[in-house]
Amino acid sequence: MTITDVSRCTMEVIEVEEFLRNPPPGFTVEAGYGFVKSDPENCCVFIDDFELSRGGKVVFQHSQGKKITVRNLGDYTRFRKNLTSKKIYILVSACESTPSSTDNKAPKNKRVLQQYVVSIDGRNPLIKWEIERGLDRTISSVAGESYRVDIDLCDALRGWEGESFCLLGNREKVTPVWKDTCFTLKYYSDALFDFPHWLGFSKRHFKGASQ
Repeated sequence: MTITDVSRCTMEVIEVEEFLRNPPPGFTVEAGYGFVKSDPENCCVFIDDFELSRGGKVVFQHSQGKKITVRNLGDYTRFRKNLTSKKIYILVSACESTPSSTDNKAPKNKRVLQQYVVSIDGRNPLIKWEIERGLDRTISSVAGESYRVDIDLCDALRGWEGESFCLLGNREKVTPVWKDTCFTLKYYSDALFDFPHWLGFSKRHFKGASQ
């Protein structure tokens, strides 16, 4: 599921060191930048523990990580409500771009230029509608089966960067390859007839704008 209809007015992109020095409302950072507290009533954080380029591990309290598992309709309903009633935060990487690097198919070892915390407001009517539409299309296409859906912000980031994007401290315009731009919902059905999942070869993996 690709989120595309996001403008510079509804999406914030903050360089990670700046985020840690001056955390936005809903976040507090302990001395040393190692532990970040967030307000779970207003923030939906999908950030795994990570290492800063200058060294040092960063842990976000109340983060659900980038892979979220739900096992029943109640869990799914709560997850969906959280997405559409809070601000969503993920950590992404801007990587070097080469003539052979297109879209988001860059190799995993592509050199990271800078990391950013990206925020979108799930309460925004347009974003809320797009999230609900993507999740509804996914769940309506499966019946009692386990599935996985990637919620991807790559297209939104490409639209946000425009033609004048510059890395912090660099006046030259760049066109980065964005990496780590999605978080994943894994739904494990509690239905006994989900044979593909129990046998280990379920192919219910949804990604992209066509879901």
